[in-house]
Amino acid sequence: MKLRSIFVCWLLIVLSGVSYFAQDDEVIKVDSSIVVLNATITDSTGNLVKNLKQNQFKILDDGKEQTIQFFETESIPFAAIILMDTSGSMETRISLARSAAINFLDGLRIDDQVAIYNFDTKVTLVQEFSNSRDITPMVFELKAYGFTVLNDAIFQAAEELSKRTEKRRAIIVLSDGADTKSSKSADKALKAALSCNATIYTVDMSSLDTDGKERMQSQGALKNFAEKSGGKFIAAAGGLELRNAFKNIVEELGVQYTLGYSPTNTAKDGKWHSIELQVAKPNLTIRTRKGYNAPKN
Repeated sequence: MKLRSIFVCWLLIVLSGVSYFAQDDEVIKVDSSIVVLNATITDSTGNLVKNLKQNQFKILDDGKEQTIQFFETESIPFAAIILMDTSGSMETRISLARSAAINFLDGLRIDDQVAIYNFDTKVTLVQEFSNSRDITPMVFELKAYGFTVLNDAIFQAAEELSKRTEKRRAIIVLSDGADTKSSKSADKALKAALSCNATIYTVDMSSLDTDGKERMQSQGALKNFAEKSGGKFIAAAGGLELRNAFKNIVEELGVQYTLGYSPTNTAKDGKWHSIELQVAKPNLTIRTRKGYNAPKN
């Protein structure tokens, strides 16, 4: 695709993919005239698959095949927000979460942009969007405190990412997953992330001695965000495993396949539309968003 065509396609996305947020924090309008998919493709060994062609892809919207209007495979910049859980339940895990954030910044390329927020009883900006591999001293002053507003944090991150011009956007959540005080539901937070085309990566930071039932519920919440947005859930990672996980996240964000289409179903009824992305090559794993909510009049 020629450079001018790519620019025009992206301009259309920026103009038609804007989300609007009401005072009551509801997502009140999402123009889905163009739906964007950022897809990560891996083989049976977990390695990223590159060099696939547009004619190998098929997009189904509620089971109906759609026309792919643009297709990109270039290694392009991304915008990401790291959300660090600093609630009371994270008291023994904050240093590990901080190390994870530092590892992520170490992998940034020249045009990638990352911001950092922490959340406990409220959501607070820690570090503005930048390409710096240096972490602000404020991160080292974070203490465990209060309740957990995980859903609110994801919602706010989505709102901030909706203002960005980068095609690839991600939210990286470092949390034990136990939301205790959010004003938004998990569903609202997920819809906000999908509306701005953000992929959510979640890292389970819960302590190994956490009650089994409680841990299962917390992991379920984190898995839901990751799976429905096309991201990845990382369980009980630490040390070398954690460093490798964040290295892989940075790598895959740079080399995802970006596809776009205009849904043939143009009804503005606010209903959920399921998306299935298929590739004409066997034994591949495809991770991308599971769907979107149509705009509502």
